[in-house]
Amino acid sequence: MSDAMHVVLDDTAMAAAGQGNVLASRLIHRAHAQAGWYLYAPTCALVEADRVRPGTAEHLAALPGITVLDLDLPAALAVARHDTWAAAHCQYAAQPTPDRPDGAIIATTAPDRWVGEPVRVLDLRP
Repeated sequence: MSDAMHVVLDDTAMAAAGQGNVLASRLIHRAHAQAGWYLYAPTCALVEADRVRPGTAEHLAALPGITVLDLDLPAALAVARHDTWAAAHCQYAAQPTPDRPDGAIIATTAPDRWVGEPVRVLDLRP
């Protein structure tokens, strides 16, 4: 296991960050200030969060501690097999890769959405 912490924000976590959720804010601060902490915003989830709370995408994309993940061809193929693009892109982003051999944790304020899915979840509900 790696000492690095990789966290994917789902659309609910992104919207919560824009509404002042303390736990989401701590994640964002830690990813910016502490080595070994990485925070990801999948594009499809970013779009969905912006639909719910306009301005969220622009705000999060401007933060230095967040890496926006593009919808490249492998991600698009994975997303195409699911009903919701936001959740599918988050799930795809959380899977192990050469850069993230242990995968990533999905931060969310709706952990029930992830029940039965092959992902680890970080509950950001206050």
